[in-house]
Amino acid sequence: MGNTDIEAVLQSLTLEEKISLLAGANFWETVQVPGKVPSVKTSDGPNGARGADFTGGTPAACFPAASCVAATFDTAAAFKVGEALADETHSKGARCLLAPTVCIHRHPLGGRNFESFSEDPFLAGKLSSQIIQGVQSKGVAATIKHFAVNEQETDRFTVNETVSERALREIYLRPFEIAVKEAKPWAVMTAYNCVNGTHCDSNDFLLKQVLRGDWAWDGLVMSDWGGTNSTADAINSGLDLEMPGPTLRRKPADVIAAIQAGKTTKAAVDERVRRVLKFLDILKDPETPKEQAIDKPEVRALIRETAAHGAVLLKNANQVLPLSKEKVKGKKIAVLGLAKTPLAHGGGSASVNAHYKISPWDALQSALGDSAELSFSSAFHTQRLLSPINKDNTEVGTVTGLDGKPGWTIEWHDLKTDEVASTSHGFNESNLPLGTDEGFGKAINLIADFIPAESGAHYMGCTGLGSAHVYINDKLVFDQGGPCKDAMGFIFGALSEEEFTYDFTAGEKYRIVIKSDPPTGIKGLELLNDRPGIRLGFQLAGEHDKDLTSEAVENAKNADYALIFTGHDPKWETEGQDQASFNLPRQGSQDALIAAVSKVNKNVVVVNSTGVAVAMPWLDDISGLVQAWFGGQECGNSIADVLTGKTTPEGNLPISFPRCIEDAPAHGNFPGEYDAHGQLQVTYKEGVFVGYRHYDRLAGGGAAAAEVLNFPFGFGLSYTTFDFGELRVSPAPTSSSPFGAEYDILVEVSNTGAVGGGVLVQVYAGPKDPAAHECPVKQLVAFQKVRLQPGEKKAVSLKAAVRDLGFFDETKGKWVVPKGGYKFSLGRSAAELVKSVEVEVGEELVFDA
Repeated sequence: MGNTDIEAVLQSLTLEEKISLLAGANFWETVQVPGKVPSVKTSDGPNGARGADFTGGTPAACFPAASCVAATFDTAAAFKVGEALADETHSKGARCLLAPTVCIHRHPLGGRNFESFSEDPFLAGKLSSQIIQGVQSKGVAATIKHFAVNEQETDRFTVNETVSERALREIYLRPFEIAVKEAKPWAVMTAYNCVNGTHCDSNDFLLKQVLRGDWAWDGLVMSDWGGTNSTADAINSGLDLEMPGPTLRRKPADVIAAIQAGKTTKAAVDERVRRVLKFLDILKDPETPKEQAIDKPEVRALIRETAAHGAVLLKNANQVLPLSKEKVKGKKIAVLGLAKTPLAHGGGSASVNAHYKISPWDALQSALGDSAELSFSSAFHTQRLLSPINKDNTEVGTVTGLDGKPGWTIEWHDLKTDEVASTSHGFNESNLPLGTDEGFGKAINLIADFIPAESGAHYMGCTGLGSAHVYINDKLVFDQGGPCKDAMGFIFGALSEEEFTYDFTAGEKYRIVIKSDPPTGIKGLELLNDRPGIRLGFQLAGEHDKDLTSEAVENAKNADYALIFTGHDPKWETEGQDQASFNLPRQGSQDALIAAVSKVNKNVVVVNSTGVAVAMPWLDDISGLVQAWFGGQECGNSIADVLTGKTTPEGNLPISFPRCIEDAPAHGNFPGEYDAHGQLQVTYKEGVFVGYRHYDRLAGGGAAAAEVLNFPFGFGLSYTTFDFGELRVSPAPTSSSPFGAEYDILVEVSNTGAVGGGVLVQVYAGPKDPAAHECPVKQLVAFQKVRLQPGEKKAVSLKAAVRDLGFFDETKGKWVVPKGGYKFSLGRSAAELVKSVEVEVGEELVFDA
């Protein structure tokens, strides 16, 4: 569009055309009105622009996950990532990126934490603000999500979260507020869940009072996919766009009926359409060109550098790291675990079909060359699901369809007659989560002749979105016993299936038939209803039951160093499922390996790739530990850069790492309890005391926190050392902040070590008497990453908002900074404060919400 007379276009539309614009045309695109209103294509997501294909499709750049970006504490890097994400969005024919995700890490088991930044709302808000500004600087709309309080995946479509307004304002809405006021994202996506009894897509408090009212935001509000729960209420509350299409809640007849019944009005419809038209006008001419895979060298470099800077060195006893070429020359290094598995991203809508993924094994071989002798052992079983039995999984045997071609025959059956409505050939993927238009409302039979490569009682696993029955040579060998209990877990391959065995003889032919009816009655994700989906996994008995740990221990016993790579793959850490355990998967195998190797090798270094904190029962027994997160397509190179010293580690934890899950602030209130009506209810009883705010209030402060934490928020080691000079704080003479008056903060930083590196200047502030208003002891109010060469000094200037000294007063509906004394502190982490200075607020200050 571009500089269009919005009101003229609005008046030219019929009521039916207006209503049509309030929902998507298909899974990714909005509706167009030929000659009047163009369509725009959207694309996931935070880790890269995936394009239209949900399970593969056009290759794309895979960026570090948000928790890795957060660990850089680097606003400039976040802006560059945003710019690159915009270019990627353009390459996928889209103009609206469904990112960033800014919800808080409330609990370590949150399945989607990796996709969000931090337990700290200030850090999350500042980094998301920069990503948004980077994205939108290139004409692509950023869509900040999920508004709001989407901190768990369990029953996320229907869960009701009870949260005080103070906790909402100070913690859960705060990152959105910072980003909205600083970066002005062009779109906001609502969350699936209910907040204080009302779904987010029709929540007047969130959409009318806060977003449109207090924050005066004027962009487009869209639903999460399948997250529109009403017709009239959502229109009235301010949900502009239902996604995806075709519509479920905004059929013209239904909206017109609601208008006639007085449940909504034509004026409300006009206002929603007006927002859609303004959004399209900002995008100028949002045409949808063909998708492209553009692999840029500069993007490769950005991803590699960002992931390396986000890696956090957590332990380095006796300077076991770095493993430079000189240090390891002639040495033997046992490389164990997930070293050949590039843990680039988590699962769900944040995953992409990456251009490539570099494994740590390949990267280490390249980095060290022939300096050291590297040996590999896979060391443990971690698969959540058995690999699909298909034409590509030839090591287990062959599958042939009824047409004689490799693969499966797919039969779509009419539910009324059970007659074959159509057939096709395929089932090469692990599942068919959304079926096809051809199969909508039909039952599915998958048929193939299987010839196993080996004899044995081999393992199988099956899940159907609806029912699931497996027959081998006409004998029923598996019955799921009803529809899948977790449809979202099925879609993202995050279910722990019940495995069963069947005796096969090598070379013999077995007819396998899988039958499944489509699901009905799925609550929350109704778009899956009537769409059949099925998967069948298979693993040879010898591979399934192989003792990998003993082999790895023997390898490590003869090595000078043992590098153990641990973590979550996208099946274990994913949208749609909260974590199965605080311990690394599967069934304690990773923890057991580290414990066993530590007994035979004194130089054990663990490299962990997760988006969350995990249990570390072996922490005292190892020499080195690196938290590498999900580093994107260059994850292996980034890890090798840190391990070998090419990059000096400079990451800092954006989350606290508790020793036990019982010590997490939300323990006992996550994921909630079911009420008499079967709805999951969770109460945020911890209030504003999330993350380090909780650990600060333990009796004894830092000392007590250290007893329950493996590592505190803000912690991170380096290969060099840094000193801080005097901390000075004074009122700023002027302020350009959207949050009002500010303080100027000044501190000198020097690199006192032998190599160049980056250090985080992290400043916290809090009242001298936090108990007076039940405030946290302190909270992060300013930060800056500084890079210095050996011997270099730099005066670092920061600003902090005066409002951040206070709290949200529910009785006044305002932010209040009480009269009294406040302490600013410079820290090496939230638990180690090295410099402090006090300021005095002479009279109570009040700020609008």
